[in-house]
Amino acid sequence: MPPAFTAESLAELVRCVRDPVHVIRNESTGGVGLALGGEFGPSGSGPEFTLLGTVPGLYPEWLGDRGFCEVHAVRFPYVAGEMANGIATVDMVSAMARAEMISFFGAGGLSFDVVERATVQLKENIGDVTNWGVNLIHSPQEPELENRVAGLLLSQRVPIVSASAFMDLTPAVVRCAVAGLTVTADGQVRRRTQVFAKVSRPEVAERFMAPAPPRILDHLVAHGEITRYEAELAARVPVAEDITVESDSGGHTDNRPLGALLPAILSLRDKIARENPGIPRVRVGAAGGLGTPDAVASAFALGAAYVVTGSVNQVAREAGLSDEAKGMLAAADLADVTMAPAADMFELGVKLQVLRRGTMFAARATQLYDAYVGHSGLDDIPAELRQRIERDVLGASFEEIWQLTERFWQQRDPAEITRAAGDTKHRMALVFRWYLGNSSRWAIDGHPKRRTDYQIWCGPAMGAFNRWVAGSFLADPAERTVVQIAYNLVEGAAALTRAHQLRTYGVPVPDRSFVFPPRRLA
Repeated sequence: MPPAFTAESLAELVRCVRDPVHVIRNESTGGVGLALGGEFGPSGSGPEFTLLGTVPGLYPEWLGDRGFCEVHAVRFPYVAGEMANGIATVDMVSAMARAEMISFFGAGGLSFDVVERATVQLKENIGDVTNWGVNLIHSPQEPELENRVAGLLLSQRVPIVSASAFMDLTPAVVRCAVAGLTVTADGQVRRRTQVFAKVSRPEVAERFMAPAPPRILDHLVAHGEITRYEAELAARVPVAEDITVESDSGGHTDNRPLGALLPAILSLRDKIARENPGIPRVRVGAAGGLGTPDAVASAFALGAAYVVTGSVNQVAREAGLSDEAKGMLAAADLADVTMAPAADMFELGVKLQVLRRGTMFAARATQLYDAYVGHSGLDDIPAELRQRIERDVLGASFEEIWQLTERFWQQRDPAEITRAAGDTKHRMALVFRWYLGNSSRWAIDGHPKRRTDYQIWCGPAMGAFNRWVAGSFLADPAERTVVQIAYNLVEGAAALTRAHQLRTYGVPVPDRSFVFPPRRLA
C-alpha cells in the first residue's frame, strides 16, 4: 500500500490493528503519515520519507495482564459479571466458557436449592475447563445461607468464586480461598479455588489483598472446615489474587468514578506488595460503567488487568430477564438511572443503582425505607401512610403480605419468623423486603401487572451501550449474544487503543478512527 497522509488513507491503515505500521515523515512537506511494509532508502525522483518509528501489531488478547489469561486459561482478559437472581444464567456462563472467557452465575438472592441445581448443571455443560465460576454474595441477614453456599461451591469444586458486596472478611469467603491449598514441587502455594473479590473501597480491598486473619483461620480449623496445614499455607497467599474495582455500576455500588478509584487501588496493591515481598502479586481489574469500547479501552489504559461488564449483558439473549425488562433497558439513556434501597441490606440503609425510566420502583422502595426508619413497627405507621403504602406500593394489606412472607421464611429460614414474633421492627422489615425482593422477580418473569414495580439493576453504561449500538446489528435483540457483545467491546477497545497510540506519535489520526461500529465477529 502507498504511504498514507490523507484522512481517508490514514483511517484505512489505522484500522489494520493487527499489522505493524511504520510512522513516517514526508521530508518535502513535513507531514507525518503511515506506511504498511515497504523499504526506506534513496527514492530517486520520488519524495523522501524518514522512518520515525514502527508500531507493532495489537491484539485484543494483549490489552490486559497476560498473567490473568495464563492463570485462568482464557483468550481475553474479559469477564461477564454475576447478575443476581440468576440473571447471569447457566447458558450465559456456558457460552462465555466456550468462547474462552470468564463468566459467573448470578447466585445472589437465590435459594440454596436453586444455586445447587445451577452449579451441577454448569459442571455438566462445561466439563473440566476452569474458566467459569459462581457468585458468593455477602448475606449479613442470612449468614447461614452464605456459609451453605460456600460449602456447596467447595464440594462441587467450582473453579472460581466471585465474592461481592463484602464489607469485611467472613469465615465463608476465607474458607473458599483457603480450602484445598497445597504446595507444588517447586515450593509454590497452589489454589484449588480462585477467588475474585469485587470491591469499591480501599479498606475492603486491603483485607482481600493480605493473607487471611489468624482469628478466622483458627475459627475454621476449630470447626473442621479447613485443616491446620491449609491454615499455615494461607499465611503465604492473599485471600484473593484477583481484585475487581467496582466503580459506577448497576446494583451494589458506591458510585465512584473509575478514573479516581482504580489508580488508588493499584497504588494500594503496590504498597502491600512492597511490604510483603513473598506474597503473590495481586491482579486488579475494573468494573462499572463499561458499556462501550471507549470505556473498556480507558480501563485498560488506567492499568486494569482485566475488565468486568454487567449492566449491558442483561440485554443479551442468554440473560435471565424478561423481554419486557430488556426492552426497558434498551430504551435507557445515560441519566435514566437512580439509587434505591437494597433488599439484602435493607435494614443497613445500603442502596443499589437501578433503572429509573419506565418504573416507579426506586420511589416506592424509598418510601418503604423512610417508613421503616421512622416507625417502630407496622402498627406504629399512621393510617393515612399505611393506606398509601398498601394501595400504591404493596398492592395488598400488611396482613396479607405478612402471610406470604411467613410462608417464604418458613421454607428458607424459620428463625426469621421466630425473631419477628418478638421484634416488631424486624417484622416490618420483612414485610417491606417482600416488595424489594419480589420486584426483581417480577422483572425477570415479565409480570404484566407489576411493570411499574420492576427492579432492574442498571448503571449509566447501559445508556452509553444503547447509543453505541444504535443502527448496528447489535440493535436487534435477536443478535445480542453475550459473546458478540464481549467480542465487540474488546475488539473495539483494541482499535481505539491503536488509534491513541498512533496519535501519540504525531500522526494526524482522523476522528473517524476513534469510533468503532459494532460488527459480527468470531
